[in-house]
Amino acid sequence: MLNFLNSLLGRNPEQSQANVEIYTWQTCPFCIRAKLLLWWKGVNYTEYKIDGNEEARNKMAKRANGRRTVPQIFVNDQHIGGCDDLHSLDTKGQLDAYLSQPAPEP
Repeated sequence: MLNFLNSLLGRNPEQSQANVEIYTWQTCPFCIRAKLLLWWKGVNYTEYKIDGNEEARNKMAKRANGRRTVPQIFVNDQHIGGCDDLHSLDTKGQLDAYLSQPAPEP
């Protein structure tokens, strides 16, 4: 049934092997837009909701080279950037390559 709905909607979920992490605020429209693209691509991701948590935001900023805006997205521990960066990679046809790389062994 799900495959039928996906084909009807034109959605072709891929099985991402990458470890995808996204820092978000619950009501942030850019966060919602980024998560929607990841969902559309069939990506399972780890979401860190940091609403009002300054300690978590500082941790995110440290990982994101000082960027404090949300969302901040990481693929296999590589900083991708925010929502616009994610969509730009997709528009250029480069996002799928990031998502198809398997997560490194621990």
